[in-house]
Amino acid sequence: MLLPTFLIFLCGYTLSQFYRSFLAVLAPELATEFALSSADLGNMSSAWFMTFAVMQLPIGLAFDRLGPRRCVSALMLVGALGAAVFASAQSGRDLIAAMALIGIGCSPIYVGALFMFGRVYPAQNFALLSSWMIGIGSAGNLLGSTPLAVAAQAFGWRSVFLGLAAATLLVALLVARYIKDPPPASSAASEAKPWLAEMKELLALRNLWLFVPMLAVSYGIVAAERGVWMGPFLADVYGLDQVARGNAALLMGAAMCVGAIAYGPLDRWVGACKPIVVAGTLATAAGFVALWLWPGDALTSALIALALIGLAGLNWGVLMAHARSFFPEHLLGRGITLANFLCMAGAGIIQVLSGERVGFLKATSNAETAYASLHLSFGLVLLGAVVLYMLAAETSRASR
Repeated sequence: MLLPTFLIFLCGYTLSQFYRSFLAVLAPELATEFALSSADLGNMSSAWFMTFAVMQLPIGLAFDRLGPRRCVSALMLVGALGAAVFASAQSGRDLIAAMALIGIGCSPIYVGALFMFGRVYPAQNFALLSSWMIGIGSAGNLLGSTPLAVAAQAFGWRSVFLGLAAATLLVALLVARYIKDPPPASSAASEAKPWLAEMKELLALRNLWLFVPMLAVSYGIVAAERGVWMGPFLADVYGLDQVARGNAALLMGAAMCVGAIAYGPLDRWVGACKPIVVAGTLATAAGFVALWLWPGDALTSALIALALIGLAGLNWGVLMAHARSFFPEHLLGRGITLANFLCMAGAGIIQVLSGERVGFLKATSNAETAYASLHLSFGLVLLGAVVLYMLAAETSRASR
């Protein structure tokens, strides 16, 4: 059961990774065609993340009560509709609405996989499976780089999105046909308590509060850079065209794949989550500080810094394994989706704020200064979050 389940969710997660990252390649062209500002681009990406985030809490309840099969397949149909709307968009508002629908469609995929891993398979495999899901699924970042740029030039971006709508529909059908829901958790506490009481039980877990800043910014900042700003940054500061930006996105995406896959066995070798997350976050912050220290320097330096951010930045699987150790078994679905809500809501807010900041800075200074300031802000926020996270309790692999 493991391999088919993993592969089906992997297909869906690969699409999800594509949808959250493709704007870095198409953003300059979309901005020209639809007269979009930096704030508009941030809002487009934010629409994906915010609808994704809002869906997490009801999804958690649905997983615990009904199982993931129907929930994931039904919502992916909405995502397929969103891709079709994007392909036929006539205005910036159409693009934002399409991204919102796609965000809804992608919202249950990764947490559905985590729910299956946490409920069906040994706890010691959770970090490995979740990290490999992120690492291999980050091939969606690769598809949203040079292949997207080449396909958009050859067939047009609208035709590409019609093909993506068909692919999303196909995965939805595979989930409905082949995924088997695990048996519900047998817990008298779960049966006796209403939803609000269960959420209060989760929110009463003190250690989780120390996770909140890290959950809210660690993935969101990396996603903002790869999914939105690296493309405009490389176009405005270095003058790269669409294919060249695609090649740069391919480099960063490949680094993200390698890094995320490597985080899985690190959990087994180190035997603790916290030092891995701390080291990865510090390395990610260093990449952003480098982009601030040497703005507009040699293109090679910028690409190395972006690759470092990609390599170190996807420690999400290990962070989730650490957080998962605090969730009671009967609240596993809601706990995972609460953590994912914090991640995606944080990412959505980061998209909006960064869009407004870049727009303001570009209006009052040059592009080089604007992006340097943005990258410094990203690095400082990560450093602040890691300080609080270091106060959280560690847990043994056996308890996870």
